[in-house]
Amino acid sequence: MPNAATARADSPGLGKIVLLVLLPFGCGYFLSYLFRAVNAVVAPDLVRDIELSASGLGLLTAAYLFAFAAFQLPLGVLLDRYGPRRVQTCLLLTAGTGAVLFGIAESEIALIMARAMIGLGFAGGLMASFKAVAEWAPPGRMPLLNSWVMAFGGIGVIAASTPADLAVQAFGWRSVFVALAGVTMLVAVAIWTVVPRRGEVRQTSGETLGQQLRALGTIYSDREFWRVVPIVALACGSHIAIQTLWAGPWLADVGGLDRDAVALTLTMMAAAFTVGVLGSGALTDWLRRFGYGPLSVMSVATAVYLVSFAGLIFGPLDWMLPLWIVFAATGQLGILGYPHLAEHFGTKLAGRASTAINLLVFGSAFAIQYGIGAVLDLWPSDGGYPPEAYASAFGIVFGLLIASFFWFFASKAAKA
Repeated sequence: MPNAATARADSPGLGKIVLLVLLPFGCGYFLSYLFRAVNAVVAPDLVRDIELSASGLGLLTAAYLFAFAAFQLPLGVLLDRYGPRRVQTCLLLTAGTGAVLFGIAESEIALIMARAMIGLGFAGGLMASFKAVAEWAPPGRMPLLNSWVMAFGGIGVIAASTPADLAVQAFGWRSVFVALAGVTMLVAVAIWTVVPRRGEVRQTSGETLGQQLRALGTIYSDREFWRVVPIVALACGSHIAIQTLWAGPWLADVGGLDRDAVALTLTMMAAAFTVGVLGSGALTDWLRRFGYGPLSVMSVATAVYLVSFAGLIFGPLDWMLPLWIVFAATGQLGILGYPHLAEHFGTKLAGRASTAINLLVFGSAFAIQYGIGAVLDLWPSDGGYPPEAYASAFGIVFGLLIASFFWFFASKAAKA
């Protein structure tokens, strides 16, 4: 039976990997981020039609993140056992079904359940892609190819801003969700039919299921894992929670922008997100030649993210547009911790290592997204919330980020 080294040796060229592996999985991740971020645009419609409070809107949107996070550990086992092609196909069909149910739901509870089903279906959007990259990428090229996958997510955020807003205004949010359900199912079919199947024989013939589950204990007891993951989880989690929901209301309530201006700003942020993840991958790939690993780039990017976040909380409104652009460009660069830990644990545990991180990232995103809504509800609402409400909610998140940033460096010094 071929091992990982043999599989790499007979891999196709980079162009074929991009066409047959990265592109189909990237389309799945595009949809994952589109669905994740679209509530930032349709929030006014949901509040109007379903009469949601801030905490209700936060819970509805975060239901995606809760189901997404809850499935991460079994997802890692499934990816390592059955391979990303089969797992992702099944999950995307689940997401498509959830999108149909969301489009026809009439109550808050029904919307929450459908949103959770969508989150479950997209739980493998990034991790299945990362697993496929780990199997097929030439040695040392994982950060670059992972950043290309992340760029599909950035395009998804762009699609979830002005284009989604125009579609919702033209056809209604219900019709948009049903149409997206059809696209999701088409991508599932594409992954099933296009992605090569070579690795699946290897996936099902190694460890027993019990051995795979016990390997999670190895990951969660590893010191390097706990050095890196807190800052990754809180940086990526806070970015997801805010850019995919609360940035929109902030721009309206604090920034004073109308709906079209909010959508335009979210589009600019999405473009910045895409540039940020692509640039980080290329920069990391280049710096490897000089002995700098992914964590070096991640450390600098996270510091810039913290500065932009502090500016949004404490700085003048005149700076809000450049600060949001920097926030969007750097918030997801904690993903550079994924290839670092994938290489640390090896290809055999790559799927489980990535989903072990993702559990904490999306668990943080869920808690932060819902928590911000709960804090906002401490202030009276008159069609929006006052600046001090957002400053308080964001300030709590910022404090956690600072603590995790110091832990990352302090634990490194203690390890040395």
